[in-house]
Amino acid sequence: MAVKHGNLSINSENIFPIIKKWLYSDHDIFVRELVSNGCDAITKLKKLEVMGEYTFPEGYKPEIQVIVNPDEKTLKFIDNGIGMTADEVEKYITQIAFSGATQFLEKYKDKTTDDQMIGHFGLGFYSAFMVADEVHIDTLSYTEGAQPVHWSCDGGTEYDIQEGNKNTIGTEITLFLNEDCLEFANEYRMREILEKYCSFMPVHIYLSKANAPQEYETIDESELRDDDVVVEHIHEEAKTEEKENDKGEKEVVEISPAKDKVKINKRPVSISDINPLWMKHPNECTDDEYKEFYRKVFMDYKEPLFWIHLNMDYPFNLKGILYFPKINTEYDSIEGTIKLYNNQVFIADNIKEVIPEFLLLLKGVIDCPDLPLNVSRSALQNDGFVQKISEYISKKVADKLTGMCKTDRESYEKYWDDISPFIKYGCIKDAKFAEKMGDYVLFKNLDGKYLTLKDCVEENKKETEETEAQTEEKKEDAAESENKDNAEAKEPEKTVIFYVTDEVQQSQYINMFKEAGKDAVILKHNIDSAFISSLEQKHQEVQFKRIDADLTEEMKGEGTADEETVKALTELFRKSLNKDKLEVHVENLKNENVSAMMTLSEESRRMQEMMKMYNMYGMDPNMFGGQETLVLNANHPLVKYLAENQESDKAPLICEQLYDLAMMSHKQLSPDEMTRFVQRSNEILLMIAK
Repeated sequence: MAVKHGNLSINSENIFPIIKKWLYSDHDIFVRELVSNGCDAITKLKKLEVMGEYTFPEGYKPEIQVIVNPDEKTLKFIDNGIGMTADEVEKYITQIAFSGATQFLEKYKDKTTDDQMIGHFGLGFYSAFMVADEVHIDTLSYTEGAQPVHWSCDGGTEYDIQEGNKNTIGTEITLFLNEDCLEFANEYRMREILEKYCSFMPVHIYLSKANAPQEYETIDESELRDDDVVVEHIHEEAKTEEKENDKGEKEVVEISPAKDKVKINKRPVSISDINPLWMKHPNECTDDEYKEFYRKVFMDYKEPLFWIHLNMDYPFNLKGILYFPKINTEYDSIEGTIKLYNNQVFIADNIKEVIPEFLLLLKGVIDCPDLPLNVSRSALQNDGFVQKISEYISKKVADKLTGMCKTDRESYEKYWDDISPFIKYGCIKDAKFAEKMGDYVLFKNLDGKYLTLKDCVEENKKETEETEAQTEEKKEDAAESENKDNAEAKEPEKTVIFYVTDEVQQSQYINMFKEAGKDAVILKHNIDSAFISSLEQKHQEVQFKRIDADLTEEMKGEGTADEETVKALTELFRKSLNKDKLEVHVENLKNENVSAMMTLSEESRRMQEMMKMYNMYGMDPNMFGGQETLVLNANHPLVKYLAENQESDKAPLICEQLYDLAMMSHKQLSPDEMTRFVQRSNEILLMIAK
């Protein structure tokens, strides 16, 4: 074959320097592209064999070899796939953006549908020039009588093509690395990249270092395979030991039988798992396999709570596994990883166009060959098809969760505390998901029982009816005809569901609630505030209030404090605390052990939370009406003492202490407030000691 010189055919939209420098955001991605090309070449050969147009030689094993050579600063990618003729090299390599995979599929689309092509764009090969000054191709086509071809290019628009010397079918690509990219000739660095992009490619991938000393391993002769290179046969004699028997006599006992072993060249270990778990049918997978796959892929040795295996062939091809990890932290610290694959080729982590936003908190893999990728296989074209995939994934997760709640409520409740942030976030972000999950969102009450929203409403209605029955006589005596007419004109009252955010801090309120026969639900995740707001928008008849938002009628005793006492205590506390606008209420509480407590309206609390969320710390909450109310128990001895001894020199000290104690059950004191509280407590103890 004569030496031929020519120019690359480059279209105006595919300028070579742009391809070299900016086609890919990550330079290490060239490894994925070249290995993918090798996979495509092998897949094509398999198709031809299935169609009877080619017969594999005896002992054929499809594989890709990656060889690093730090001494010569080269990197080789060798496949035993379909190979190329000289004409095909010119057609597929020199005409940039002409994809061989695309044309091959078009030619054989009616003959076979097995095995998908990875390549679609014909640009992957040129990613090699991001790291190499020069690239050589040596290839031999599968066609009978084909001549080997050698192609070389130094990174410009010129190339040389001539007869080569390759004597096995397939393609060998050699990269002569530039000085800035010698890291890719390092065996450990290359292993890291291959494991990142190629861990699950459908062809075995082997990494080796050129001129590395031969390594050996010793196996039992019974384990010897036909492809093993035997170095030495080793016979190990039986091992014996002199022991004393039951009669006290010494005898020689065999402790290890004779063994025949073989020393062989160390077997290469494939980097890729060609049959990843997500490609199997869910019925073929065991729980142990799911857990092992989770540990291997995500390096997380805490077992996942459960998982969802996605397996769909129509209307698009999508497979994957989503794991619900165990949460040990608050919602805002949760970090998930969803790995996106295309035909077992890693694309990227957490691509929001495909994965519903709330599921990015999970861990898992999604493989969708139908994804419309852009030329770099790294990002998605934004179209309606991608949205359908996202909606399908969301639907399957909802189906799994609702199915679990219906058929295995016990397990669902066991997982609920861990999975609730995922579900609540999903209900906020995805209207369709919220609609499906509406009846399966659980609320844990003070007794540890799990209730649905419907259950909570019914429980609260019962409590309300009982309270109304108990106070009906009082209401009738106090009611006037005008007030009755006004009440009829008002809208029906909302069902109030009380909740707790901190069982320890709010323990005083919880005890009062239990004594009054009332219940509350526990909502302690950061996501809960936004979640209950979204629920109130959808269910106008329901209102959520924190347990310290107000006093319920069940907590109040008979009678009310006289106006003079209320006025006197209000002035005393305002003066002692130097808070002129302090709101003070005096109530006859049933629980005589409670001296004082704080309440803050639900509206004011949510406004304060919103201000914190948006870092509006410089604004005064009071401008929105957000101010705590100090509630004093007129039945408590300390409050009675203050009412009767307003001029006592101890009164200011007691006022300050009561106020801080009430505030501590409501929220955390500031550092300065806590310091003063501790100092004052010590002062009170000294007074008692004297």
